Order: sequence, then structure tokens, then C-alpha cells
Amino acid sequence: MAAGPAVLSACGAGPAAGGGGSGTATFLSILPLETLSMSPELLAVAGGHFARHGLDVTLQEVKGSPQATQTLIAGVGVVARLGQIDLMTAVAESNQPLVNIGTLCRGSAVRVVYSKQAPLEKPQDFVGKTIGVSSEGGTSSKIVSLVLANSGLDPKSTPRQVTGLTPGTFNLVQQGRIAGYVVSIDTANIVQSQHADAGVFDPGTVVKSDSQIYVTTADVIAKHPDTLRAFMAGIRDAVAEYVNDQDFARTIGTLRGKYSFATLDDDAIARKSLGTMRDLWTGKDPSRPLLVTDPAAWTAGYDELTRAGQAKPGGDAAKWFDNSFLPATTT
Repeated sequence: MAAGPAVLSACGAGPAAGGGGSGTATFLSILPLETLSMSPELLAVAGGHFARHGLDVTLQEVKGSPQATQTLIAGVGVVARLGQIDLMTAVAESNQPLVNIGTLCRGSAVRVVYSKQAPLEKPQDFVGKTIGVSSEGGTSSKIVSLVLANSGLDPKSTPRQVTGLTPGTFNLVQQGRIAGYVVSIDTANIVQSQHADAGVFDPGTVVKSDSQIYVTTADVIAKHPDTLRAFMAGIRDAVAEYVNDQDFARTIGTLRGKYSFATLDDDAIARKSLGTMRDLWTGKDPSRPLLVTDPAAWTAGYDELTRAGQAKPGGDAAKWFDNSFLPATTT
């Protein structure tokens, strides 16, 4: 299965590795690799966190959560970072063999960018407006649907259009071709820095089930548990480094030693974006254990989705996560 053209590897350029050996792993990213939303994975590579746990990780970009799910189930790659919404809708609807092995973001890590000339400040403003999303039926589209459904509005009242995720896509908003589009936090920050008329809507003010999670399959759990433990240990160490780096000087320096892209290269945007993400990773409480899925919050997310008609009811969400692959020290 063609997973996408962009690859970053812990050992340099090369073909994407499979999930076969305990020393190698492919991570499937639904996000462009050149974004600070990928900062845990990027630092785990650039800072040697994966390597210290004996793992050589390839970061493989795929086109949205549907392809990531299909690719993961097909056995290409061992882990993907998806939205909680993606896993719950997939498992509840068709019992796909997906398991959450760690929660990264304890809130929404996306934003909807709009023009202040036609603001999207509340769910009611979305009705009848076309919103740009990264893929049909993917995470961004589902989040828009949940924003509407949670407010008693019909998700079908808001058309979606597949668009790019770059700051340049804001031109489509200014031209009136779309009302707004769903982007990462750092992209939203850079759009606002470039355009005085740009506004931002946080779906997390309405949606509570939009956490970001690390997902694997039952087959990988059975065949490569040590690979999963090494991967999550590397991610945990990378996130902990961000949490402990007060002004992000050290972590930004490490990233710049290997990568270069717009939001990373701008000091103000990088620090602002990482500060927002750190709050999401810790739930604004650094004493909380990193990556651990809270059972109550997890099942409450499923309840929200079923009430909104976005997930099939009757599933046992408590069986869809497993904290046992996280390192013993998780603070």
C-alpha cells in the first residue's frame, strides 16, 4: 500500500521500514512532517530518545487518518498518532483491531482559522459555511461535525472541502472560497502573525473527546510488544524533555540541528506553539503522569460521541486502550 511520499528516518534517507524487527519501527503520521505538532516524534529522533531505547524509527507521512488506519491494519508500520474520535468511530462501527497505547494531547490540538471579516467564533457561525479539511472523513472533518452536533446543529449543514494545511491556504479564506480551515496549532500561530484579519476557533471549547493518541493493532501487540514499549519510552522521554525545558531553548536547538521549517525557524512562533502544546500534553498539570490514558476521560469521550451520533453506541470503550506499554516512570 502506498503510504505517502515523505519520509524522515532516524538513520537518514531511505525506504520506509516495516514493523518486523524489534530494533526498527515505522511511525505513520497523518500530519505533514514539517510541523511542530510532530515535535514529540521529531525530538525523539533528533535527540536520540528512540535510539537510546534501541529503536530505529522511520517517520512516514500518510494522507489523513483513514489511510493511516488502513495502512496500520495492513501491517505497514507499528504505530500511528490518531484522534480519539478516529479510533472510537472505527472500532465501534466495524470492530477494527485498533488499540490506544498512550494519550499525548489532553485536549484539541487543532484550530480553525478564519477571517475576522466573516468570523467563526461559535458553532452557529459554521452553519452553511464551507470548511477546509485535510481529508474526506478524516479527523479534521469529524471534529467539525462534533462541534456542530454538540451544539444541537446538523453536521450536514456545513460542507467540507479538502484543502492544504499550509499558511498559504489562508488566501482561500480571504478570497471567500472557504470560510475557514482546520490546521495545527503552529500553523494557526503563523497565519495570525502574517495576517491581521486572521482569527482562530478552538474546537476544544466545545469538543471534549478530541484527544490525540498513539494507536497500534492487536496483531502488533501480539507480535512486537517490545517494539511498542521502546517506542513509547522514546516518546515519553521526548515529551518529558519539553516539559522540563522552561523556555524551550535546548529542545528547539536540538530540533534545528536536524530539521528546518517555517514554524520551527521562527523563535516566537516556536515557543508560543510549544507552550500551548505542553499545556495539552500535561493537561496544564506537570505533575500528572505523561501519556497515561485516564479511564474516566476516555469512556466519557465515547459517551460524548454516541450522544452526538458520531459513533455507534453499545461498544465497550474500556477495552480499547492499554497503558501497559508505557514506561514505569511516567511523570
